Amino acid sequence: MKPVLGQPAPEFSATSDDGRTVSLAGLRGRWAVLYFYPKASSPGCSTEAQRFEHSLPQFAALGAEVIGISTDGAAGQAAFRAKCGLSFALLPDTDKTICRTYGVMGGLTGLVGLPGRASFVIDPAGVLVYQRHDLNHTVHVPGALQALRQAQAR
Repeated sequence: MKPVLGQPAPEFSATSDDGRTVSLAGLRGRWAVLYFYPKASSPGCSTEAQRFEHSLPQFAALGAEVIGISTDGAAGQAAFRAKCGLSFALLPDTDKTICRTYGVMGGLTGLVGLPGRASFVIDPAGVLVYQRHDLNHTVHVPGALQALRQAQAR
């Protein structure tokens, strides 16, 4: 089941590949962008991650923290971080709990065991204000930035 816009985003807590504890509760008071991707270090996922990294100054200017999530393990996420030069948190969701909670397992890829590509924007109160499920890796960064700007203009 997918989260519902205008409702509280599903809670989660996980340890990133570099040892940071990341939770929705810990993000309260800040905007958050969660993006899910099928496979660390694959060509499309690498391009998407680098786009998020390149756009971090824009996200920071809007007060948003970016978090990437996939079912890869911590070692795979760490290699992905090094390969792509990433500085934002990457969450290994090997038991697929977060992916299932956010309704992305199987996603648009239709591949059993892998998450689809999706992005979510959560406001400082923990309410979901944007979600996009789209296999196209080029749409999530501009979509999330636009959603942040629109939500903050209200």
